[in-house]
Amino acid sequence: MEHRKTHIRHTVSSGGREIVIEGPVSPELLQHFQMHEELDAFRRPKDQHEALIEIAGLPEGRIIIAREQDTIVGYVTFHYPDEMERWSQGNMPDLIELGAIEVANDYRSLGLGSKMIRTAFEQEQMERYIVFTTEYYWHWDLKSSGLSVWDYRKMMERLMKTVDMVWYATDDPEICSHPANCLMVRIGKDVPLESEEQFDRIRFQQRFMY
Repeated sequence: MEHRKTHIRHTVSSGGREIVIEGPVSPELLQHFQMHEELDAFRRPKDQHEALIEIAGLPEGRIIIAREQDTIVGYVTFHYPDEMERWSQGNMPDLIELGAIEVANDYRSLGLGSKMIRTAFEQEQMERYIVFTTEYYWHWDLKSSGLSVWDYRKMMERLMKTVDMVWYATDDPEICSHPANCLMVRIGKDVPLESEEQFDRIRFQQRFMY
């Protein structure tokens, strides 16, 4: 499957700051930037920078960043699901995971998360894909945000709905392990019915629930 990538760039100005939102960015471009020290939700900033460069080099990989000058202050990743997870079953070429979204604490009031996600979907780049995200409460920054589990869940749902991702049911054990966890999905307008049906079989693997 050919993965069409069109680089898009926006500028956000707030309080004297000029933030560039752009992507999908190439590995070469990412190498010119550094990570903000607060981008450590998943791994150390230096290690996360290397992971972003690796994802950007994948045929299906997409990295959208928010940066102030040469410092990355936020990012969103898109890639095929991990081969150890059920979502990789069937090796669907048109099933893409919105894998991670992170914004440095000092920049969280600027709406960068929704701006980055919307950028990824501009110019109908994602219409041939089923895009999904698995939200697990143990990945959420409850301490810094000051939000309860349920308020954070509502915030994530609002964020994903900016690109028309909606809640989907599943019998996946990890998602079912806590009521705040959820699966959110957007099916592009050019996705064939066969892919939708295959995704349904992946979502539900207990016969009585399908």
